[in-house]
Amino acid sequence: HILKKNGVKVVSAKEHISEGPEGIILEAMLEGYAEFYSAELSEKIHRGQKENALKGKNNGGGVPLGYLLDKKAQKLVIDPVTAPLVVEIFEKYADGKSVRSIVEDFNVRGLRTKKGQPFNINSFSSLLKNRKYIGEYRYQDVVIEGGVPSIVPEDLFNRVQERMEKNRHAPAMAKTKEDYLLTTKLFCGKCERMMVGESGTSHTGAMHYYYKCGGAKRRKGCNKKAVRKDWIERVVVRLTMQRVMDEEKISRLIDAILVMQEQEDTTTPALRSQLAETESAISNLLKAIEQGIFTPSTKQRLEDLEGQKEEILVNIQTAELQKPKLTREQMTAWFEQFRHGDPENRDFQKRLIDTFVNSVYVFDDKLVLTYNYQHGTQTILLEEIESALGSDFDGATPPEQY
Repeated sequence: HILKKNGVKVVSAKEHISEGPEGIILEAMLEGYAEFYSAELSEKIHRGQKENALKGKNNGGGVPLGYLLDKKAQKLVIDPVTAPLVVEIFEKYADGKSVRSIVEDFNVRGLRTKKGQPFNINSFSSLLKNRKYIGEYRYQDVVIEGGVPSIVPEDLFNRVQERMEKNRHAPAMAKTKEDYLLTTKLFCGKCERMMVGESGTSHTGAMHYYYKCGGAKRRKGCNKKAVRKDWIERVVVRLTMQRVMDEEKISRLIDAILVMQEQEDTTTPALRSQLAETESAISNLLKAIEQGIFTPSTKQRLEDLEGQKEEILVNIQTAELQKPKLTREQMTAWFEQFRHGDPENRDFQKRLIDTFVNSVYVFDDKLVLTYNYQHGTQTILLEEIESALGSDFDGATPPEQY
């Protein structure tokens, strides 16, 4: 925000980035389609891995301590050198030894992990929960009893799990990690400083989550009151959805993005121009050959031009794959997901705000929202919001002591 206010522009060394705010939306679209391709590819990979799992074959990842990978059969087999160490770990823990003391004992004895590193508490914690050691092969919803050769007796494994359960400490006073959706986008209308997420506990023990002006927080002379988190996020989501649901605005946005998409692609037009010149040269050479002008030089020249043409075609295909162009129909379908999304879903709220909201300024009597497209500024009075969503500024902000 500060960089933009001072006229600083970000320039990519790899590709042209649009000057207009619509570029953010185009980037989000391309990322969305790339994510779809990745998900589809992932589904195909998982299908193959599931077939491997049904045959008891290893699906990659690290080989646990105590096992070796039979590369020919693609199955785990017991390592006679390290398997006794696994049994020792389970027996010591079941007999009351702490994980830390077992780790220290192993490291003093000079024992090392499969990667040649000293043992640590984290690696032991996951080891003690690994059901492969009792012969259970598990991959997603595939569970095969006896799919892996067992190392640890089942009764010993169960005793270890019982002790781990008893030793698990409940994080009684730990604060829940809260996701503040408007971080870096919410600003104080009085001093223009960024508003940051905060939390506090009332005398009743209830947690309050809110956004507070950086100037007021650091006592820089601003007296802007804090804004309740769930209220301001709900307001921004609802107002943004109203904007996205406007078919006329969507149509104008798509027009602008289509034009921008053509302007951003500087590689493909240049390659197509080279292709046209090469094809023209090939055509002229073929005409000369038809007229009887055929020498070793013309033959070599024709082969060179055909090679150039093939190389240009490959470069065009590569450029189009790296940065595919979206059609109007694809863009319309992409916008539809926001028109019919669930405003109560946190993932949907995050995608909506990240894609469309540029900034939100909070005043005592109004909100000013700027969206990621030209002329995308909206000012709305709090009394209008109160009539639709209720007030946040009367008793809904955190208590004064916070």
